Amino acid sequence: MAEPSPLPPPHPFAMTQASPLHSTDDLLEDLAGSGELLIVQDLDGVCMPLVRDPRRRQLDPGYLHAARRMEGHFAVLTNGEHGGSRGVNRLVERALDGQADPAREGLYLPGLGAGGVELQNRFGQASHPGVQPSELRFLAAVPKRLAQALRERLPALLPELRTERLEVLLDAVVLDNTLSPSLNLNALFAAMPGDAARQQDLQSLARELMEEVMEEAAASELTASFFLHLAPNLGQREGREQLKPAGPGGTGTTDLQLMLRGALKEVGLLVLINQTIAQRTGQAPLGDDFNVRTAPHDHPSLLALARSAIDPAQMPRLVGVGDTITSEAAADGRSWLRGGSDRGFLTLLQELGKVFGTANRVVLVDSSGGEVDRPSLADGRLSGISDPKDPLKIDLMIPGGPADYVRFFKALAARQARG
Repeated sequence: MAEPSPLPPPHPFAMTQASPLHSTDDLLEDLAGSGELLIVQDLDGVCMPLVRDPRRRQLDPGYLHAARRMEGHFAVLTNGEHGGSRGVNRLVERALDGQADPAREGLYLPGLGAGGVELQNRFGQASHPGVQPSELRFLAAVPKRLAQALRERLPALLPELRTERLEVLLDAVVLDNTLSPSLNLNALFAAMPGDAARQQDLQSLARELMEEVMEEAAASELTASFFLHLAPNLGQREGREQLKPAGPGGTGTTDLQLMLRGALKEVGLLVLINQTIAQRTGQAPLGDDFNVRTAPHDHPSLLALARSAIDPAQMPRLVGVGDTITSEAAADGRSWLRGGSDRGFLTLLQELGKVFGTANRVVLVDSSGGEVDRPSLADGRLSGISDPKDPLKIDLMIPGGPADYVRFFKALAARQARG
């Protein structure tokens, strides 16, 4: 993403910097008594470990019950999807294993999927604000097209794979998401461990195929409908997210997603704030129909919109929880390439705290303990994650990964339920 523009002068009621945090216990105490609290949380790598095949993800049923107790104070914000065969709703149902009916008891995870175009409540009732039928028809045909292209072109890169094995891998790699068909390269990376050169060739092939899909969208008069999201990435250049190449420090970009234009987590953050205030006050400050397709998409405009429309007394205290931010030294040795799918919304959340005088918190969970090769927080150096001049300041790192975060979340929900 582009570097954020300078903030407007803070309101006169701006608070001083919140106290530093050293552990989840500190965060628990820090949030005690925060009545107008809203936790905005990513999913993969945060409340469940990263795995190569998204269908094998596992949720803790206790976490789902804790999320239910946090009603009105919690929402998810993910580039994954709620519905579909690979969606998070299927993980919820599997975790509950027939012991509870999530649709009846409200145990689905509320919030935004597909980067912000899939809005769901805790009963699993979903809507797609601003999405057009022509866009859905185009998206529906993408997975089959990607699978066929890989079937034809992968054997040159992986000649050792038998046809049967290739078909199994394709089933894990091509994600038939309704709103964001994707390529997840983790299973293919595992078939070429330690071979950074071939892994980079695979990344290049995947990007080429996705750009061919973008060209088809343009030919179908859907030029303005989609963009290509890369995770992790190294920020944007000339409006395009920059691929993070595989190398000794990790596999780099593993997911390439065809996203609906406007499906940006930072925009989704404002949608969730607008929805939360409407639920608490009966009036949506940004309008009942505010959604990511029609909202501004740059940080200064989002800040200006929030500042002009939201009563400071109604702005909740925000906690943003993610696991994917990146920072790499640029080739010139004097600047940094910063990106990551959580960077945008965490940065905006931090900036909103400065503008509205709320002691917002940015929490980063270490997702390196899963099956996907990610930089670790363990040594505190944040190599590949942040840098000394990074404007995004992390209030708390959770090196223990999703297990430690889920323990904290359960404790917070128990305290919230007690009032």
